[in-house]
Amino acid sequence: MKILFFGDVFGRPGREVLCEQYDILCKEHNPDFVIANVENIAHGMGITLTAIEELGKRGALFHAFTSGNHHFANQGVYDVISHPAIPLVRPLNYQDAAGVGARVVESGARRLLVVNVMGRIFMKDTSLSNPFLAMNDILQKYTIDPHEDGKERVDGIFVDIHAETTAEKRAMGFHLDGRVSAVVGTHTHVPTRDEQILRGGTAYISDVGMVGPFHSSLGLDKDSIVEEMVQEQRTKRDVSDESLVEIGAVLIKVKENGLSDHIQHIRLVVNKS
Repeated sequence: MKILFFGDVFGRPGREVLCEQYDILCKEHNPDFVIANVENIAHGMGITLTAIEELGKRGALFHAFTSGNHHFANQGVYDVISHPAIPLVRPLNYQDAAGVGARVVESGARRLLVVNVMGRIFMKDTSLSNPFLAMNDILQKYTIDPHEDGKERVDGIFVDIHAETTAEKRAMGFHLDGRVSAVVGTHTHVPTRDEQILRGGTAYISDVGMVGPFHSSLGLDKDSIVEEMVQEQRTKRDVSDESLVEIGAVLIKVKENGLSDHIQHIRLVVNKS
């Protein structure tokens, strides 16, 4: 079973290049499941129904969408949450929030549990519960181990940890090693080259990177961010109109036992058409 996951899709440049490259990448890698983090899909912050539907209208079809700290930044997200055909997953450890933090998606006969969880170190949201305990709770209900009684068996478990620090992401990887198929990091928009299979068989990477403007500051216009840093004063932040756009993604191969034996980081830089 193969999973193709795209890091934070940033605004219109990210949406457009993802749609343009979707068929090429799927033909090359032939994934069973395609997932994307979409917390920045609407003008670089938040989620709207229009932005999500644009992907489908242009032929990019996804089995699940994950998110992060900007999940509720746009009121339009509630239209997405209530839409029965859009498999959006919010951070699991948001307490008493709308939507779901985990869902089982299907591709043919295969069933994959997709979980989104958010780190707490340097994150401003005080409503987050302990992400490690939240993962323990969800793994009391689902398992990749056919010998674990009293739990629902799935063919794989994919975890997107949306967090600021590599230390917290690494800790989550080790915490879940051998219990899930993959733990991939998002949020910092800068890809790390530490992709690996942990000792227990879980695929791991600290940050996949983003799908967004290449010569930018995390997707935002670089000149305005430089001015903000120099002047020590907040400036207007706009999505970069840079013509080069990068794609950060990972391809993960999951064995019949639900653990992984391969993770490949993908980074492309392309010209917007």
